Amino acid sequence: MEWTRDEFVLTDDSSRFDLERTFLLLQGTHWGVRRPREVVAKMSEHSLCFILLRGGIQVGFGRAVTDYTVFSWIADIVVDPEYRSKGLGKWIMGCIGEHPAILPTQKVLQTRDAHSLYEKYGFSKNPALMSTPVVGL
Repeated sequence: MEWTRDEFVLTDDSSRFDLERTFLLLQGTHWGVRRPREVVAKMSEHSLCFILLRGGIQVGFGRAVTDYTVFSWIADIVVDPEYRSKGLGKWIMGCIGEHPAILPTQKVLQTRDAHSLYEKYGFSKNPALMSTPVVGL
């Protein structure tokens, strides 16, 4: 699928994925800074990726880890600092939430500081969610 907004294109076409740009975008986040390039490559291969482009250059990223049936984990929503505060991260979230391949699935995500943002997309705090520590990063 492909969406257009002003000079930006958002696509789920994996051939448009730029590993180096995604790696650099994630290096600028508190959650992805320790991920080696090989990890970014492997995680992207196993996800439904959303690539934000401007002039054919990747300037943002998001992904869903999904079984396409009942469950989708939304992760790594990131926009190049030069293009932040334009609503692009929200646009990515909206497109992910409406993507027909994962629309019927339960979507979950993890955040430490953006609860009110994600509540706008139907997410709510869930005291039943548990997790293990990250191993190897």
